[in-house]
Amino acid sequence: MNRITTRLKELGSDHKKAVVAYIVNGDPRPSTTLSTMHSLVEKGTDIIELGVPFSDPMAEGPVIARGHERALAYHVSLKDCIETVREFRKTNQHTPVILMGYANPIERMGYDAFVEQATSAGVDGVLIVDLPPEESGVLNQKLSKANMSMIFLVAPTTSEERMRKIASEATGFIYYVSLRGVTGAGHLDIDEVQRKLESMREITSLPICVGFGIKDAASAKAISRFADGVVVGSALVKMMGEMENAEDTIIANMVGGLIEEIASGVHTSSEEKI
Repeated sequence: MNRITTRLKELGSDHKKAVVAYIVNGDPRPSTTLSTMHSLVEKGTDIIELGVPFSDPMAEGPVIARGHERALAYHVSLKDCIETVREFRKTNQHTPVILMGYANPIERMGYDAFVEQATSAGVDGVLIVDLPPEESGVLNQKLSKANMSMIFLVAPTTSEERMRKIASEATGFIYYVSLRGVTGAGHLDIDEVQRKLESMREITSLPICVGFGIKDAASAKAISRFADGVVVGSALVKMMGEMENAEDTIIANMVGGLIEEIASGVHTSSEEKI
């Protein structure tokens, strides 16, 4: 088992749900990322999703897209993201880190080079938005040999047949997109999400984490009653963008404070469910 599976099993054994936090590497500037990662963990984050800046982040709403733009202004690359994880691992060997991004940077680096460098740095998994199961076989095999997870997205419109295909290829957990649209869009329909997750559990035994629409402690608490984890991204990136000119430590502390509120909602919900 890698760190993702181990962490989710530990939480499940304790009747707890995972808090997954997404930030963009290099946003609002490269010096902010490492201290923010440590603050997120200190305040209750169980898994970190580190966004790899990309010029055409098609799944992202305007908030996260601007985070990518801020990072790209400093020419932050996939290699930089891997090195950030390497630095993080010097003082944190237990928190899972997933690189979330798009296929182009990985394909430019080359699958073999990417897997080798990511593994040596301590990356635990990848989520590649525009690399569907039908096209991910070669990379998935290489990741599996390196004990890294391949996380896939499931949308509200995903058919049962396709869900089965995704479940057969995924490792670590399945990321359920709770909204039709891009990150940060729309209104979260709790009942619809619950119904969808109930049908998904008939197909897969993998943990299911829910993202796209969880912005505060209340929405996180509601979703965590039936999901294995909640993913928070836009709310964190929005705060980091609004504090662009603040000192790194202030940004890290403020973002950590927001995740602490959200984590408290998840933990309260988990305790009430026991």
